[in-house]
Amino acid sequence: MPDFPKPGILFYDITTLLRNPSGLRESLDSLVTPFANESIDLVVGIESRGFIFGAAVADRLGAGFVPIRKPNKLPSTTIQTSYELEYGEGSLEIHDDAIDKGQKVLIVDDLLATGGTAQAAVQLIKTLGGIVQGVVFLIELEGLKGRSKLLDEKIVSILKY
Repeated sequence: MPDFPKPGILFYDITTLLRNPSGLRESLDSLVTPFANESIDLVVGIESRGFIFGAAVADRLGAGFVPIRKPNKLPSTTIQTSYELEYGEGSLEIHDDAIDKGQKVLIVDDLLATGGTAQAAVQLIKTLGGIVQGVVFLIELEGLKGRSKLLDEKIVSILKY
């Protein structure tokens, strides 16, 4: 979708994929398979489409689910970090007791663009003492070089543009 949410941005809409049962199932299978044997304790989903995939991935891996949200959306005490977006700045929060030290965590989101959001999620998890086992995305926009912000992480992306 051109010019969404701002002029000059090309938004990749996944709602048609989500409404297709076999497309959704295949997407989830592809997100889970690379981590099926890694004893993941928690899956972290990044607001908001990361919630859609993250909770389902957590269920399939037998793991818990933790949301990372935009500021002032979580009811308990949080830690926060800021980051740069393709089209501005943002901040993310996580409950300060969401991850125990040493827990193995998988980050799930729909899109890797510039990498700022995922980098912020990694920072929050590590601040709480979690061990990032990987970061998995449905879509990667390779031209925006988001991987360069996640050099120390195992990155899996299913569709690359």
